[in-house]
Amino acid sequence: MLCATYGASAGHFLLGKSTQSLHIFRTASLHIFSILTLVLAQVAVLRERRKAAVLEGCGNPTYLSASEQVLPRDFKRRINSVKIGAKVLMAKTIMVVDDEKRLVSLVESYLSQEGYRVVSAHNGRDALTVARREKPDLIVLDVMMPEMDGYEFMRKHRSENNTPIILLTARVDDEEKVIGLEVGADDYMTKPFRPRELVARVRAVLRRVGEKEPSAKVVKAADIVLDRDGRTVKVSESYVDLTPSEFDILTALMSSPGRVYSRLDLLDIIQGVRYEGYERTIDTHIKNLRGKIESDPRDPRYIETVYGVGYRFKRE
Repeated sequence: MLCATYGASAGHFLLGKSTQSLHIFRTASLHIFSILTLVLAQVAVLRERRKAAVLEGCGNPTYLSASEQVLPRDFKRRINSVKIGAKVLMAKTIMVVDDEKRLVSLVESYLSQEGYRVVSAHNGRDALTVARREKPDLIVLDVMMPEMDGYEFMRKHRSENNTPIILLTARVDDEEKVIGLEVGADDYMTKPFRPRELVARVRAVLRRVGEKEPSAKVVKAADIVLDRDGRTVKVSESYVDLTPSEFDILTALMSSPGRVYSRLDLLDIIQGVRYEGYERTIDTHIKNLRGKIESDPRDPRYIETVYGVGYRFKRE
């Protein structure tokens, strides 16, 4: 009888302990789950705040808090190649050159999310070294930098390579933009800018440069011979060096002599988009192009201006 009573008491004691332990475990689990939920919610809020802040003012991200400036690890991943079937397609390489390291990191994150491989430099001198080593498909370049500014970099780089360049400038006056285009930039953006617009510009320029031409590989008009594959232009037996934008404008004009292209038409050809606020950049490209192929740019023989409309290649 005593043993039975003792056994029953011990059973109740052990059952009570088990119930208590289970209750503690459940309570702890709920607390941990609540903490994790709060952490994830806070991370989501920080991400949204960072995105909103960046979209409103990429050119001056210094007002973001320290926690907001730290990008999550997966946000900074790089996709170096994409495998499709048995083929491996290498990602396009974009070089970002700016002395603002936080801005470079931000742009790199957005470009990496789109599948681009990104390399960077923080002054023009280092950028020349990186460009020679990495051979980027496109360069996003700031103007004002230490040691060597963006203009000097373009002059030196253009003597070695014809890589498309998107210029970043903090100055909004037209003179600054004209100088950049005259030096050889294919497109430009003013700070502060929206990172998503920059990604769209990068995509458009790369698409335009990499498009396969369905028509003749060699175009001849007057005494100009244009080779699409070799991307060379020969005027009266002399080769001339053109920027990618100048080459594509001349290709379009020479392919249809007599046809009038509006500025927006030409902008669509060289950028893949029609930004009405930027159509006057075509005038600068035409001016530079005439300076390279015309014997007298003030009295052009090849590219005619159709006032109020656009430009055309003179029909023979």
